[in-house]
Amino acid sequence: MKSMRILIIEDDMNDCNNFINSVNNRNDIEIVGLTDSDVEGLKYVKVKHPEGIVLDLELNNSTSGNIDALGFLSELKKLNLGYEPIIVVTTHINSKRIYDMVHKNGADIILYKNHPGYSADYVLNKMISLREITPQKTIETLKEEIEDNKQKISDCISKELDLIGIPAKMVGRKYIHDAILYLVENKGDNTNVIRYLTNIYKKSGNTITNGIQNAIIHAWNKTAVDDLLEYYTARVNPETGIPTPMEFIYYYVDKIEREI
Repeated sequence: MKSMRILIIEDDMNDCNNFINSVNNRNDIEIVGLTDSDVEGLKYVKVKHPEGIVLDLELNNSTSGNIDALGFLSELKKLNLGYEPIIVVTTHINSKRIYDMVHKNGADIILYKNHPGYSADYVLNKMISLREITPQKTIETLKEEIEDNKQKISDCISKELDLIGIPAKMVGRKYIHDAILYLVENKGDNTNVIRYLTNIYKKSGNTITNGIQNAIIHAWNKTAVDDLLEYYTARVNPETGIPTPMEFIYYYVDKIEREI
């Protein structure tokens, strides 16, 4: 069986080092992300798709997240991952009320840090034991589902751009397609989408923006007005007669999200 890919969200440096040392001495677990922030943890989940998550409930020393990590569990559910990672919560709190709340929000097990037997190895062994008894989709199946969903979104974007007459050969269409795809797949990410495209295509921001604008201008010059009114229903600035690149992209982000 392949090693289990896990994410660790922990703000205690000693605990982090203990997890690293423990993993280095075994071959059944691989750390794909380690952070002291529940906010950064959500980003890791979206990109790395870990099979398991170790979540410290109190992140008092977090540099960029929330001190209380309870919200992580509810935000995790909103990601609609298509699978359920195994979640091991660690905490110094000894409260049945909190434990019930954590379990209700999706934690598989809660480990009390002040217990004499608590250690990094103990946590990781619990993770592996949960893996063995919990029916999980294989990583290969998960990757296939992610790729299938990505293709579904891509096809949906292409169909919409075809309807308003933006040719596949136009470079601006590629920029538009990839911008919409990125924003749909990374909902809530505050990354500037033009900056994302400049990193992908190694072009300047002006080049990317001009390419998108040219594709939009082409559609509004060549496509029948009735078709534009039917397939692009957002308000258009009456002074320019065409949408701006960001107006255009976010219109289709919202439209694609509703369709899928």
